[in-house]
Amino acid sequence: MTKFEFNSMVIQQASSLKLYAKNFTRDQDDANDLVQDTLLKAVTYFGNFKEGTNLKGWLYTIMKNTFINNYRRIVKTNSFITKEEEITSANLFVSATHNDGENKFIMEDINKALTNLSDEYYIPFSMYFEGYKYHEISDHLNIPIGTVKTRIHVARKAMKKTLTAYK
Repeated sequence: MTKFEFNSMVIQQASSLKLYAKNFTRDQDDANDLVQDTLLKAVTYFGNFKEGTNLKGWLYTIMKNTFINNYRRIVKTNSFITKEEEITSANLFVSATHNDGENKFIMEDINKALTNLSDEYYIPFSMYFEGYKYHEISDHLNIPIGTVKTRIHVARKAMKKTLTAYK
């Protein structure tokens, strides 16, 4: 079966897919989006379709999985967003913006805490903070990876202790 023949067969199923999608979404626009996503995935994964397989069943499975994944994504996103009319003081504190003066003091405190670290802790900690992996730090400093992990751990504890006001 050529890709063109496959695509034609998939598009012929669009009308029955719309009815099936409407059962999931209960909204015509969302159903159309779901059908479009399903058709796109079917065409994209043409190589995964085995000739002789029930095409309609294959498409319904793609649609069901797409709907479930989208639903999970929406639930996860909504768990991070407050939708209340009245925002609690805790949420207000989290969402409040800080002024530049306050940020300046915070950065000064962080820099002071960093300068209090000795080089044996400061260097691996700053490299890790910049995105280096443990093994890269180990190779660069020519020390065992376990020592790198210990020094980063000790540096974190020292930083937490110095910056207790920001907990």
